[in-house]
Amino acid sequence: MSKPLRSVLGAQVRALRRSRGLTLEGLAEELGVTPRYLAGIERGERNLTLDSVDALAVQLGVDALALLDPEAQPS
Repeated sequence: MSKPLRSVLGAQVRALRRSRGLTLEGLAEELGVTPRYLAGIERGERNLTLDSVDALAVQLGVDALALLDPEAQPS
């Protein structure tokens, strides 16, 4: 059974954050969200809309599909 997309998305966002050497607070500030909200995304607790995933991808400078692909390597 595959992981829920919320978990995949959260893991990808966390991996991107860590690969860029950012703290949770630092990335939250860059994205214009609270650290608590971002932590919820990373833990797979937030059920984002597709529009929100698109916006998050734009803000992170990655393709939206890469955020949902468990095989994608963060860059």
